[in-house]
Amino acid sequence: MNTKFRFESTPIEGVFAVTVFNADDERGKFTKDYSKEIFAENGIPYALSEVFYTTSRKGVIRALHFQRVKQQPKLVRCILGHIWDVVVDLRRESKTYKKWISFELTGENNLEILIPAGCAHGYLVLESSVVSYKCAEKFYGEYDDGIRWDDPDLSVAWPLYRVGGEANIILSEKDRSLQSFAEFELKNGGD
Repeated sequence: MNTKFRFESTPIEGVFAVTVFNADDERGKFTKDYSKEIFAENGIPYALSEVFYTTSRKGVIRALHFQRVKQQPKLVRCILGHIWDVVVDLRRESKTYKKWISFELTGENNLEILIPAGCAHGYLVLESSVVSYKCAEKFYGEYDDGIRWDDPDLSVAWPLYRVGGEANIILSEKDRSLQSFAEFELKNGGD
């Protein structure tokens, strides 16, 4: 199956579902998931600052992360495996503030998500996976932040049944101790 780059807007402004360039033949496949020129031709100026990968087991939740300062726009793609990916709009001036959107990302579906500055990001690993992050800003540990994956104000509908229920999720100590959305709003001038 061959695909060309395709950019689809979503209900959250600045979040794009990107079908990446892919060419399959008898040898296997060739994939290009970023081109500065092609992104710019489609009205999306995006320059890479750093690239990193995570490897995760089924049941891992990585959520809901962002950088307080030097916000980190990113392109996220599952290279191997299957994840349920979620983006939450934390931009107070946005029409979709506090709204979330989800995507199925697999090693086979040639889809990546462009997440703009001001949004939180996380995912549930549905099968062992390798996920690529192509970031337009460096990671700064001192600005690293997040909101609890199960925050009741955000009400993200994580499909936990797909990993056998909440008893099977795997969280880092850091993710267990993240702030609530209410705490985030208080720190950021909320009512």
